[in-house]
Amino acid sequence: MAGDGVSTGLTYRDAGVDIDRAAASLSAIGKMARSTLGSAAGTGEIGHFGGVYPLPAGPDRLLVASADGIGTKIKLAFATGGSAHARVGGDLVRHCVNDLLACGARPLFFLDYIAMGKLDTEALEGLVEGMAEACRENGLALIGGETAEMPGLYSDGEYDAAGFIVGEVDPFGYIDGSAVAEGDVLIGFPSIGLHTNGYSLARRIVGLTGEGEHDRALLDQPLSDADGLTLGDALLAPHPSYQPAVRQLLDGGIVHGMAHITGGGLLDNVPRMIPDGLRAEVDPSTWSVPSLIDHLNLRGNVDPVDRYRAFNMGIGFVVAVSEADAARSLLGAGDPRVIGRVGRSTGTAKIVIAGVTGDH
Repeated sequence: MAGDGVSTGLTYRDAGVDIDRAAASLSAIGKMARSTLGSAAGTGEIGHFGGVYPLPAGPDRLLVASADGIGTKIKLAFATGGSAHARVGGDLVRHCVNDLLACGARPLFFLDYIAMGKLDTEALEGLVEGMAEACRENGLALIGGETAEMPGLYSDGEYDAAGFIVGEVDPFGYIDGSAVAEGDVLIGFPSIGLHTNGYSLARRIVGLTGEGEHDRALLDQPLSDADGLTLGDALLAPHPSYQPAVRQLLDGGIVHGMAHITGGGLLDNVPRMIPDGLRAEVDPSTWSVPSLIDHLNLRGNVDPVDRYRAFNMGIGFVVAVSEADAARSLLGAGDPRVIGRVGRSTGTAKIVIAGVTGDH
C-alpha cells in the first residue's frame, strides 16, 4: 500500500480474505454436518442459504434456520460509536432475514450472541436497540441471547456479534432452486451499498487502520459523486431487508429460485440456486453500481472478476421466474429489474457475467 493510503491492483485475498480456501473448508465441514442428520432430517441440502429441518409432529411445516455475523463492518462502529452500534445491530437481523427469505421461509424468532472484552453499555444497548427495531420491522421476536465478557480476548472498545434466526415454511413453499429452468428470467433487486460484505477489502483500500482518531478523520471526508454523503455515511449504509418486496412474488407462487448476494458476491451466490447443466447469464449494463463501490474499485484498481466476488456490485438479491411471469415481477416494490436469463451451460461455470467472465 502506498504511503498516501491509495492501493493499486488489490484483491480480496490481499486484504486477508481467501474465498477459495474458505469454500474448501466449508465443503469439508458440510460433510461432517450431513453425518448428523439421520433419517428424520432428510430435507434440504447443506450449503443453501438456510438449514432445513422437518418438524417431527407432522409434515406440514419445515423449520429453516441460519446464523451469521456482521463481518468487519463492525470495526466502523468501533471507530464512530453512537448510532453506528444500532445500525450494525439492525444489519445483523436483516442479513439473517434475507437468508431465510432465499429459502422461501418466514422468520419466527432471533437470538443474538455479543462478546466484549469489557462491558460497554453504550455499545451493548445500541446493538440490541438496532436488533429489536429490525425484528419488529420484519415480524419476528427477539427471544434471547448471550452477552459474554472476555477480558484479554477483545481490546477495549471492541466486540463481536452473531445472530441466529429460525423461520418456517410449508414444504411446498420451500425454494431451493430445483425449479429453475432454461429460459427463466433473473430479477435483480438493487443494493444500497456494501451491505455486510467486502469490508476487509474496502477498509484496506481507503486506508482505515483501526486507530480511532485516524479512522474518524477519514470517515468524515466527503465521498466523490455522492451528494452530501461522507465516506462513513456510505460505508455504514444499512443492509436492507428484501422481505417486503420479495414476499409479494412468493405469495404469487411464481418464484423458482432465489439468491441473497452476500460474501462471494454474484459469482458465488447466484450459482447456489442454479441446477446442474444450466447457467445464469448476467448483463451488468442493466443496473447502476453504487457510487461507493465505484469509488472503491477505481481507487483500489480491483481486478474485474474480484469485484464480483468481494462486493455485491449493486445487486443485493436475485430471483428467478419464468419468462411469462417476468413482467408482473417488475410491478412490485424494491425497484426490481431484469438482469439476465438462465441458459444451457456449455462448460462448468454456473454463472457468466457479460464483459467480465467467460464460460469455463
